[in-house]
Amino acid sequence: MTYYRRDQARSCGYSLGFSVSGRIGKPVAEVFDAVVNPKKLSAYFTTIGGASAPLVAGSDVVWWGKVPVQVDEVVKDSRIVLRWDATDADGKPAYKTRIEMNFEPLDDGGTFVTIAESGWQEGAVGLKKSYLNCEGWSQMLACMKAYVEYGINLRDGYYRSEMKGEPASENNI
Repeated sequence: MTYYRRDQARSCGYSLGFSVSGRIGKPVAEVFDAVVNPKKLSAYFTTIGGASAPLVAGSDVVWWGKVPVQVDEVVKDSRIVLRWDATDADGKPAYKTRIEMNFEPLDDGGTFVTIAESGWQEGAVGLKKSYLNCEGWSQMLACMKAYVEYGINLRDGYYRSEMKGEPASENNI
């Protein structure tokens, strides 16, 4: 996992953000499909409320039955770029962060997945919310690995909120 400090972020052209990555032991086409295919994504990540549609560049989808996601770019078996709302201190959408997912085929037949989210406003609120999303994307990678490699849904009952049938959010995990 990589976090960018403010001074690093400015000098590198990044905003406050992070990057998480991991290896999934399946071919890149299968791993990529587990993200763009709403039925598969809903089986391990957006388990409560699902994913409304496939990820197609220029489209808007809804995750967990209530979270709007803008799909900016989809390069088959390679890259997905999304944007979604980040909230201010009062919990109201204030701006969008950018999520970039990269899928790298490995020589052993597996796939190395990197997920980076950036665009958080500097300050205590942006930092706290970026930490929560970093936890979420790390957990998503672990759930994707279990689902794609073994057909297991790790997310079921993972967060306290989900034990009650509610999607996880910053106030109920």
